[in-house]
Amino acid sequence: MIDFRDLTKKELEEYIIKINEQKFRAKQLFEWIHKGVNTFDEILNINKSLKEKLKNDGYICNMEIEAKFESKYDNTIKYVMRLKDGNYIECVLMSYSFGNTICISTQAGCSMGCSFCASAIGGKIRNLTAGAMLGQVLTVQNDSKHKISNVVLMGTGEPLDNYDNVIKFLNIINDSSGINIGMRHITISTCGLVPQIKSLADLNFQLTLAISLHAPNDEIRKKIMPIANKYNMEELLDACRYYIKVTNRRITFEYALISGVNDSDENAFELSEKLKGILCHVNLIPLNRVEGKRFIKPDKNRINTFKDILLSKGIETTVRREMGNDIDAACGQLRRRFIEKS
Repeated sequence: MIDFRDLTKKELEEYIIKINEQKFRAKQLFEWIHKGVNTFDEILNINKSLKEKLKNDGYICNMEIEAKFESKYDNTIKYVMRLKDGNYIECVLMSYSFGNTICISTQAGCSMGCSFCASAIGGKIRNLTAGAMLGQVLTVQNDSKHKISNVVLMGTGEPLDNYDNVIKFLNIINDSSGINIGMRHITISTCGLVPQIKSLADLNFQLTLAISLHAPNDEIRKKIMPIANKYNMEELLDACRYYIKVTNRRITFEYALISGVNDSDENAFELSEKLKGILCHVNLIPLNRVEGKRFIKPDKNRINTFKDILLSKGIETTVRREMGNDIDAACGQLRRRFIEKS
């Protein structure tokens, strides 16, 4: 069975021709799918005969909202969605003055094993298709009645470990006949898969690349991020320099501050040396506490001191605003709770 959300406009054209329908029907179908319809019966300008063919071959809706949690303190809504195969995924809607941002998942689970992250608990179950990624955007847009203007691939999973499906999703969501979200309004986060970073650079998509760095050196990074055993920091930073050279885009380095692990003055000075000369921005993240994990976030003074050291060394730095703390908005936490109930 075909998930029609998983098809590009060109693939829809090929399908429509294959079932002996006129080619222009593909554009109609693509546009309706990206308006967020969940059934073929909602499509007004195709005939009953074509609808029956579509129903026999596939479906549009491949997920349902299992639970929804709205923060009492900010405009954050956390969704837990159930896929057709019973797996759970999460996404988060964040409303800002400049528009509505959705943070989506790219995998059910994650195989990267970062020791401070709830998404890694239980490992990766499977990759999500491009249609399942698009489905998160459309489902949340329909439910919230808010038009999505920005997409962040920073939920459960490692996007570049699901490279082909992610690239397909980017092409679909960027299509002018669909949601038409510009690449400059899309951010991809990766823990540092070096070959895929270089491949992404060669596509020159003009999106924002966020690198989950979380340490100033290999010694600390290997203790908290297993990927560092495969690609050392110099290899990763070389890939970042290549990305900047090809795309002329600034990179964001995500740095989760963990008390007593990577938050000392010495760590800040070392990090500033490593990033010297790189077109970048550092986003400091006060660590979200994960049940069963020993790590905690530093106090505000330590966070601010770390930030001030980086700024004094000419590294553009901000502290991420904490959102959705009362609804476990950090990726992986709610999904884990639902899995444990199943």
